[in-house]
Amino acid sequence: QVQVEESGGGSVLAGESLRLSCTVSGYTYRNYCMGWFRQVPGKQREGVAAIDNNDMTYYSGSAKGRFTISQDKAKNTLYLQMNYLKPGDTATYYCAAEKFGCSWYLWEQGDGADVWGKGTLVTISD
Repeated sequence: QVQVEESGGGSVLAGESLRLSCTVSGYTYRNYCMGWFRQVPGKQREGVAAIDNNDMTYYSGSAKGRFTISQDKAKNTLYLQMNYLKPGDTATYYCAAEKFGCSWYLWEQGDGADVWGKGTLVTISD
C-alpha cells in the first residue's frame, strides 16, 4: 500500500523560509511524479511543484523562483524548500504522487495525483 506523509509545516513571518518533507513508502513504479499541492479553505486546490523520476521539475507561476522541489531517492523523501514566503502562501500543503509521470497540466488545475497525504499547514504572517 502506497503512503505519503508530510512534515515541516508551521508558522513563520513573511520573508522567511520553510522546508517541507514528504516520506514515501510502498511506491514501486519506475516512472512516477511526486510533488506538492496546496489549498486554502474555500478556494480551488492548486499544484505547486512536481518532480519526476528523471528529476525534471515543474513549478506553478507563484512558486517559480522562490520554491525548490527536490528528492532523495535513497531516502524515499521529497522536499519543498520555500523561500521568501508571503502571506498568500498560507495554505495546507499536500504531498502527492502520480503513476507513470507528471501530468503537469492536470496538477496545475489541482488534480492528476493518485496518492495524497493528509496535509501540513503553512501559515505566513506579516
